[in-house]
Amino acid sequence: MNEAHITVIGWVAAEPYFTVTGNGTPFLSLRVGFTPRRYDRRSGRWQDAETMFLTVNCWRHLAENAGASDLRRGHPLVVTGRLRIRQYEKDGQWRFSAEVEATTIGHDLSRGTAAFRPVQRAGALTDEDRREAREAADQWALGGPFGDPADTGPAPAAETGDETRPEAA
Repeated sequence: MNEAHITVIGWVAAEPYFTVTGNGTPFLSLRVGFTPRRYDRRSGRWQDAETMFLTVNCWRHLAENAGASDLRRGHPLVVTGRLRIRQYEKDGQWRFSAEVEATTIGHDLSRGTAAFRPVQRAGALTDEDRREAREAADQWALGGPFGDPADTGPAPAAETGDETRPEAA
């Protein structure tokens, strides 16, 4: 209840990464970039400030829906969620990471159009569903969480008529 909720308007800065955790929870992570603009009264012009990037994490149904959507690098987005500042140590130095645990995410319709498709939820995931999802997610293990830079992203979901879960490629 006493958490910092924010809204970020920006663009997809890197191809989204979808996986299913070991306990079967869908997870999607993506980078969102945004460039604040300020009006400079002296020059009478708008000036771009330094571009910032946030990691946006989606869980469960939001992750599945975002993964099944056509989110691509460069697409304009609106994201709302809880702000998280994570502190960690790497190479002997303390680092900070700003992340948003998304509650909603969608294309910014002031910059384009989208087609909405409601999903119908199936029953609980079976062990076979989870096994297939883990096998599909294993492709990321070879190149790290964001794969080889030459990769264009994970294989597309198979068309099964069930849009609620990705299939193994």
